[in-house]
Amino acid sequence: MTDRTTPTLPAATILGYPRIGPGRELKRAIEAFWAGRSELDDLQAKAADLRRRQRSRLVELGLAPDDASIPSDFSYYDQVLDIAVTLGAVPPRFAHLLDDDGALDLPGYFTLARGSEERPPLEMTKWFDTNYHYLVPEISPQTAFRLSDDRVVRLFLEAAAEGVTTRPVVVGPVTFLLLSKAVGVEETEGDGAAPTAAPPEGFTPLDRLDDVLPVYVELLRSLGQAGAPWVQVEEPALAVDWGVDRDRVLAAVERAYAALATETSRPERPALFVPVAYGPAEDALPVLARAGVEAVGIDLVRGGVPSGEVLGELGDTAVVAGAVDGRNVWRTDLDAALTRLQELEAGLRPGAGREGTLSVTTSTSLQHVPYDVGAETSLDPQLRAWLAFADQKVEEVIALATALIEGRDAAEGAFLTAADRRRSRLEHPGVRRAEVRERVAALGEADYRRADFAERASAQAAVLDLPPLPTTTIGSFPQTVEIRRARSRHGRGELSTAEYTAAMREEIARVVGLQEELGLDVLVHGEPERNDMVQYFAEHLEGFAVTERGWVQSYGTRCTRPSILWGDVARPAPITVEWSSYAASLTDKPVKGMLTGPVTILAWSFVRDDQPLADTAAQVALALRDEVADLESAGIGVIQVDEPALRELLPLRSEDHAAYLEWSVGAFRLATSVAAPRTQVHTHLCYSEFGEVIGAIDALDADVTSIEAARSRMEVLPELQAAGFARGVGPGVYDIHSPRVPGEEEIAELVALAAESVPSGLLWVNPDCGLKTRGYEEVEPSLRHLVAAARQVRDRLTTSTEA
Repeated sequence: MTDRTTPTLPAATILGYPRIGPGRELKRAIEAFWAGRSELDDLQAKAADLRRRQRSRLVELGLAPDDASIPSDFSYYDQVLDIAVTLGAVPPRFAHLLDDDGALDLPGYFTLARGSEERPPLEMTKWFDTNYHYLVPEISPQTAFRLSDDRVVRLFLEAAAEGVTTRPVVVGPVTFLLLSKAVGVEETEGDGAAPTAAPPEGFTPLDRLDDVLPVYVELLRSLGQAGAPWVQVEEPALAVDWGVDRDRVLAAVERAYAALATETSRPERPALFVPVAYGPAEDALPVLARAGVEAVGIDLVRGGVPSGEVLGELGDTAVVAGAVDGRNVWRTDLDAALTRLQELEAGLRPGAGREGTLSVTTSTSLQHVPYDVGAETSLDPQLRAWLAFADQKVEEVIALATALIEGRDAAEGAFLTAADRRRSRLEHPGVRRAEVRERVAALGEADYRRADFAERASAQAAVLDLPPLPTTTIGSFPQTVEIRRARSRHGRGELSTAEYTAAMREEIARVVGLQEELGLDVLVHGEPERNDMVQYFAEHLEGFAVTERGWVQSYGTRCTRPSILWGDVARPAPITVEWSSYAASLTDKPVKGMLTGPVTILAWSFVRDDQPLADTAAQVALALRDEVADLESAGIGVIQVDEPALRELLPLRSEDHAAYLEWSVGAFRLATSVAAPRTQVHTHLCYSEFGEVIGAIDALDADVTSIEAARSRMEVLPELQAAGFARGVGPGVYDIHSPRVPGEEEIAELVALAAESVPSGLLWVNPDCGLKTRGYEEVEPSLRHLVAAARQVRDRLTTSTEA
């Protein structure tokens, strides 16, 4: 250790708290600012008020205001973007936004996330195996690092002025670099608006570690001078196999934290607490201890208790144990969690005096769960009693810490209540249904297979008669105020079912007419009836429940309400057939039936934790299989089963990949193999790094796979080509997560780039994702440009072939 004046860790703490506001106050404030309905000062005042109320709530729940147990983890958009801006890692195309001191104001910060008309935003991908998306920093050999933002210090001082000593939270240097994208420097004149160039061969962002560390040292010194006793430097990337030599990663960890712990000593810097969340990383814990950090955090939920050998190497380094699941919503088995904590405590101090060096926390930040289950007054009371949202998890952490220090009797009430609720859940008749389990048990190999692709392609070509480079969209069209209002009124009983159906049909007719006018080749009904691509199905499947206020941040201001999958799953009646059939009746062009795939339904729900995910996936797949059969019987010849979360659920450790990919691919094939050869099955994947699952994407055996590719400029296509992918591919050519409208030539350039890797007979042209979150003022011109670009490249390829 660098100093013996290290402050005592709080006995109970959390790694993070939801930051959008119980009523999505931050989302509304930011979007009002973007829309010009409020000023920057209004946004900042509302954000400050939200932070103040959240600190007060955590104190009310039992976290102490004076011991750094409350994390200061607020972000206006994304924690990875925050650290990139703090370190000055702003891509050259945004250099014009920097002031004379190299700092970026809040509007500029949002521009990195959303882009502008001339400049594409940073790429976005999934945060480990969650449905949270982070913005990917771009690091080149020339990126100039400097301490360019002091927001983390100002947030600490804001709380201190109100009498609350918080714990600043920053993404650590090794995780920051491992999550970043290697780029080169574009050798063009101008203001840096051109796309980034390829990085030099062999360069990785981790090569820049020594250049980043001095900035972290300066940041820690600033926090120490401000009076912060602890800082949480997060290194979740240590739980992941990156395809980078593990010894190199661990060497980087040791070098990084030796520098951070010794460049400035206590009390000039805060004590360092380094949690490794989202999975086990036993080999990193002794490295961090040797480097001199004052506390390490472990994920007991995903990783279990480290071995005695590892614990013995921690010396006098304090341990913060993540005993309460930060990612799911079920009540903690407090007795089992206490047993693990006691086992950990015994391994840390077999008879020696280490009092005060084991604390209890959540396994991850609570940003992945809603605020308070008490707000869900419409949920069945029995189900509600089984659940713990963020506030209830804080209470569970405190109960465990109390029991660990004072004995179980000191928290007896909490333990008895938890046991009663778990018993109630196990005994509920809907949790295990014989007819569902018998159907899963009866499955055989034939239930997972379709005819060969060549036979399917021939049958589909005869039925669909599509041009080369057919154009389509991913499914949803903008959800207008009128659509949302009608759905809300119907839910409140103010609009009859007949009136609601008429309103949705009117919108479907408008969307189909618009697509025909735009010239798209394969149409969709636009999904006006769907509030969310998972929740809509959850509302129509048995074994699910939905919340009213269970909002969780997905990215930026985008929030979702994950459904709760609590029991065995069955489909009592068709779900989508009526809407798709109506759309098909309005046009002579093919209309896609739109379904959400089994893996995505699991990934974007809070799923039961009492059986393997593979078993639950098979139940959901069978329900969707029935829907595919009914769509086909209704004459729908193109059916899209979206699996954007396929990569998301990939385990963080490579040894677990094969088992996951076997059941996840199997679930998709089980859902779709009922389709006849003439029925064209599409799937869609987005916003993930796909390199590790190329084989699985191929194994899905979809006739057409659409995939996010616009922000990365088709990076995934050479990988698909190298893997021998030989079915239809629709690489996204229009980034829908940015408000900018891409021009025809910009899209044509991407289509032409895609045509270099995909034969024209297999290439589709489509946006990156659904259009639900965009407005028609952006969507209509973008789709016009998309159709025109496809025709332009189609004509060019035809001319080239004839020549």
